[in-house]
Parts: sequence; C-alpha cells; structure tokens
Amino acid sequence: MKPATRTVNIHEAKTHFSKLLAAVAKGQRITICKDGTPVAELGPLKHTIPVRRPGLLKGRVTVSDDFDTTLPPDMMAAFEGGR
Repeated sequence: MKPATRTVNIHEAKTHFSKLLAAVAKGQRITICKDGTPVAELGPLKHTIPVRRPGLLKGRVTVSDDFDTTLPPDMMAAFEGGR
C-alpha cells in the first residue's frame, strides 16, 4: 500500500523541515506548495546508500614501488595532450 502524500505550504516546510524529513524517512511523501500550487516534492530515496567499509580491499590491491616516479618525457607529453 502506497503511503498518503501530505501537502504543506512553504512556511510550514521551512518551520518544520526536520519533522518533515523524519516523516519522509518513514516512507511518507510531502508535497510543498506555494500559493496552493505544488512546486516540490519530498520523498524517500528508492535506493539505499551503501555503507562504506574501510579495509574491504585490504590485501587485494597493490601499489608498485615506483608508482610516483617521474614519467618519461614522451609519456608525460601524451598525458598533457602533446605528442
């Protein structure tokens, strides 16, 4: 069942923004109106933001010892758009 959409005016949206976001987090959609005309809608994200897990690739990625050495002039020119 789709949650009902709540309609608020701009003043109410500014005054109670944190409360409106809490309602959105629970799945409610909020329509914001200016002079009775809908101008924006707040709604829950359709996807979840992945949780960052530091160290996930530990031991699976290597960096060579010469990673930060100066490139040869011809290769540097290619990176900089020259030939």
